[in-house]
Amino acid sequence: MLKTGKVPESVLKRSIIRQIRTKRSEIVTGAGVGEDCAAIGLADDEIFVTSTDPITGTSHDIGALAVHVTANDIASSGAEVIGIMLSVLLPEGTEEDELKTIMRQAEEVCAKLNIQIVGGHTEVTKAVNQAIVTATGIGKVRKDRFIQTSGARPGDDVVVTKWIGLEGTSIIAKEKKEYLTERFAPSFIDTAIGFSDCLSVVRDAEIAAAVGVSAMHDVTEGGIFGALWEIAESSGCGLEIELLDIPVRQETVEICEVFGLNPYELISSGSMLITTPKGSDVVRALNREGINAAVVGKVVEGNDRILLLGDEKRFLEPPGSDELYKVQ
Repeated sequence: MLKTGKVPESVLKRSIIRQIRTKRSEIVTGAGVGEDCAAIGLADDEIFVTSTDPITGTSHDIGALAVHVTANDIASSGAEVIGIMLSVLLPEGTEEDELKTIMRQAEEVCAKLNIQIVGGHTEVTKAVNQAIVTATGIGKVRKDRFIQTSGARPGDDVVVTKWIGLEGTSIIAKEKKEYLTERFAPSFIDTAIGFSDCLSVVRDAEIAAAVGVSAMHDVTEGGIFGALWEIAESSGCGLEIELLDIPVRQETVEICEVFGLNPYELISSGSMLITTPKGSDVVRALNREGINAAVVGKVVEGNDRILLLGDEKRFLEPPGSDELYKVQ
């Protein structure tokens, strides 16, 4: 069992540093005993892009989720993720194997995305009652290719990749598997759990940016409704969105019905929200690479953010608490 406080050097070497295998040439100084800072070299025409996120809504797969969420944030700026720092806070009573599992999960995702873990901090503390991982990602992008959330312009198409609610559906299916088994076939639940394999939008961003986009925003807490509001608010524009055109899996719909959740307000890592003057071209490019995508509406003048459902019209509201937190 790990003792309260900063983890010992032997644990640091054995369960953290030895798990870090992915290396990048840009990293001058990475994770090591006594190294408090990472050093990264960039070309003259490149800029740093950074983002940080804590994983607090679940205790499952938090090592993998931490990397995915932060990598997705950076990818939405058009940048390539090169390094990541992890702050791991563990509750008293944690066994070393749990720490090793978190690091193994993180490194597996880093290997797939070619990201190097460059440092961080790990300690056992009575301040938390479950493991919390905070990831700070570092990316690079050419100055002329940097994309901001505030870039949406009237006339742009609005594109959504994959399906909304993938992350939330997978988390609920894992944490409530026994409860859901009374209502759904095992294959249905296994499919929902498997959505955790689809949480990266790094490739989505690369493909879309190559075609041409005005803004990108990964869909996380607050779901697609929250992401739509944020991209419109940041850009100072309005939206007209066809609700039925937003892609959502049947597994998400049915699991949300069980718990009385709105799938459009459910955490949705794995889905990228894109505005672009070339909506059909972006969708075709994504589809060619096996990534589901759909044009779901338009960016418009003014400040009205409108959801259309047949002849019905409603207005988006500022995002509140994510639906995931309603699951008991």
